[in-house]
Amino acid sequence: MFTNQELKKLIYPLVVEQSLVMLVGMADTMMVSYAGEAAVSGVALVDMVNYLIIVMLSAIDTGGAVIVSQYLGKKDSDNANRCASQLLTVTVLASAVIMCISLCFHKGIIDALFGAVDGDVRTAAITYFVITALSFPFLGIYNSSTAVFRSMQKTNVTMYVSILVNIINIVGNTIGIFVLHAGVAGVAVPTLISRMAGALIMFIMTFNKRNPVSVRWKEILVWNQELICRILKIAVPNGIENGLFALGKVLVTSIVALFGTYQIAANGVANSIDQVAILVVNAINLAIVPVVGQCMGAEKPVEAEKYTKKLMKISYAATGLLGLFVCLLLPVIHGFYILSDETWRLSCILVVLHNSFAFLLHPTSFNLPNSLRASGDVKITMFIGIGSMLVFRLGTAVFLGIVCHMGIIGVWIAMGMDWLARSVVFTVRYKTGRWKKIHVI
Repeated sequence: MFTNQELKKLIYPLVVEQSLVMLVGMADTMMVSYAGEAAVSGVALVDMVNYLIIVMLSAIDTGGAVIVSQYLGKKDSDNANRCASQLLTVTVLASAVIMCISLCFHKGIIDALFGAVDGDVRTAAITYFVITALSFPFLGIYNSSTAVFRSMQKTNVTMYVSILVNIINIVGNTIGIFVLHAGVAGVAVPTLISRMAGALIMFIMTFNKRNPVSVRWKEILVWNQELICRILKIAVPNGIENGLFALGKVLVTSIVALFGTYQIAANGVANSIDQVAILVVNAINLAIVPVVGQCMGAEKPVEAEKYTKKLMKISYAATGLLGLFVCLLLPVIHGFYILSDETWRLSCILVVLHNSFAFLLHPTSFNLPNSLRASGDVKITMFIGIGSMLVFRLGTAVFLGIVCHMGIIGVWIAMGMDWLARSVVFTVRYKTGRWKKIHVI
């Protein structure tokens, strides 16, 4: 169903897009480091909370993308259009509710999760959280619109818009930090503005009737029970799994908050640098949904299996090369951060740990379950993800980090154990072939 050239056209823009996201994330951390380690720590803590919210919204987007992709594979453009419209409806409502909760209870949320942090870290975290919370509805619209375009394999469109969004963000960060000296707010406000711009552009483009899939106002403003149930049938288990996985990361971050400011800062810096090694894996995560989804919609599970293996091979090769490249460049990267020697030393240890685990386990831990989700096999991935998160990501982090006094290093070893458990069980599930018999449309 897909030639090598078509796969390249799908994947390359996604890699560029993920690279931009990663570079802007690193630039944010670098710029905030000029405002002090308390600011870096505050942003790092809130980024974990925002990550939880983003993955919950992404679960809805994935649900919509799977259904749209399968309808495209079935050559049913009418239902694909209706599904895309209803995806925007659900996303806007969900993101607006999340924004309201975040704004009303921002102090309680920060204190409940990170109550042990120093006062200046708490102040920075609250400021960053409130401003970025205002962007959630715009982020929801942007992500849903890009999910629709990826379902059509028009990833070049999302790439160009992402370039513009990230230029707005990075220019705004530069002005906020170095010209206005606004500290954490100097990074948060540009994030809000860039997400508003991206949402507006992508939303307008989804109405283009020349595309294989387009949305309609009359279908956005109604509640189509049947289509929404199909979206939610994928989105809810995926959202529960990814939401609890992200919540586990937030709870782990709250454990990290017990270890002191320099370990929190090292955790934030390492998290930003680590994104380089998994750039292609993240791009494949997005690409595998329309590819497998269209194959399953066309009732060609053998093709779906073939492309899953092909895309995962690309992930393994790229993760190994990028991970090694980052480790070799750490002395150069050091020059972009204003950090204490102890914080940087610990950051380097975490980066090496992460890249080693990522090469061995990241594709099977994340690409493979996304292929299962694209086929509609979402319940089993939910149970596997939740079980691994509770036992390894959270339980082992408490044991190694606190009980064994290994601190942040113990927490990151627990992350590797979580990936190992996920990889083993997802591989076993995939080899059973039960996902080939599931129908979602």
